[in-house]
Amino acid sequence: MKTLLSIGHGYSAQALARLLLPQGWVVIGTTRSPDRARAFADQGVEPLLLPGPLAPALARASHILTSVSPDAAGDPILRDHASELSTARPDWVGYLSTTAVYGDHHGGWVSEDTPLTPATPRGQARVAAESAWGELGLPLHIFRLAGIYGPGRGPFEKVRDGTARRIIKPGQVFSRIHVDDIARTLAASMNHPQPGAVYNLCDDDPAPPEDVIAHTAELLGLPLPPAIPYDQADLTPMARSFYAESKRVRNDRIKQDLGITLLYPTYRQGLSALLSAESGPSDLSSPDLRPA
Repeated sequence: MKTLLSIGHGYSAQALARLLLPQGWVVIGTTRSPDRARAFADQGVEPLLLPGPLAPALARASHILTSVSPDAAGDPILRDHASELSTARPDWVGYLSTTAVYGDHHGGWVSEDTPLTPATPRGQARVAAESAWGELGLPLHIFRLAGIYGPGRGPFEKVRDGTARRIIKPGQVFSRIHVDDIARTLAASMNHPQPGAVYNLCDDDPAPPEDVIAHTAELLGLPLPPAIPYDQADLTPMARSFYAESKRVRNDRIKQDLGITLLYPTYRQGLSALLSAESGPSDLSSPDLRPA
């Protein structure tokens, strides 16, 4: 029986589970929250509370996905479970990373072959984590995610309630990816494993963040949110770290190697779908603001 152990069963992994469960997969999702564990069970996912041993779940897992972000001391899963992982024998392992590993390219294009020159501590930690996972000798696949959006993570409520802003930083562009396209790409990789592969997960249309907010207002038929120069914007340190980098991310490899045709090749199509489904609040003008 195909069994996925989803370590840090977050937003993207839950989208993957929604694809796999109807196909007869078993999905085991880890969490540190009893409330989340109960929610997982309601979704058909076997909850596994951490801290605690991973070995019993690893023995069952044909596939492993980790969505856990590194902290200041490194990858917490490797810190606590490296010895257990080193003895596992899965068919496929996926690590959800970030395009922050490429650093700042002043709006230029990057691909999976671009040297890793992270400009922020967040990106540097991801490079170290990718390397550490690679040292375990597992059939590792690395997925470098652009800014994630999808159900519950759209900008509509902020535009509706008047709190949205168009942060203007000349030359700034972000790449994005709808969570459903993340799930479909992970599933395609699981069906066609290529250990050692690295994939960028993003759509076809890198764009300035202010364009996304403006298009949202247009879709809603509301006034254009105010424009604020970047150097006058009151941003959190995390949000400001995203604006420290500007790049356009290529996604050719997922199309060529995995046969992916994106459901939402641009944010315009993605936003229209979210609006039709009346998704909840968040902000996709800055990427990766929440765990994958």
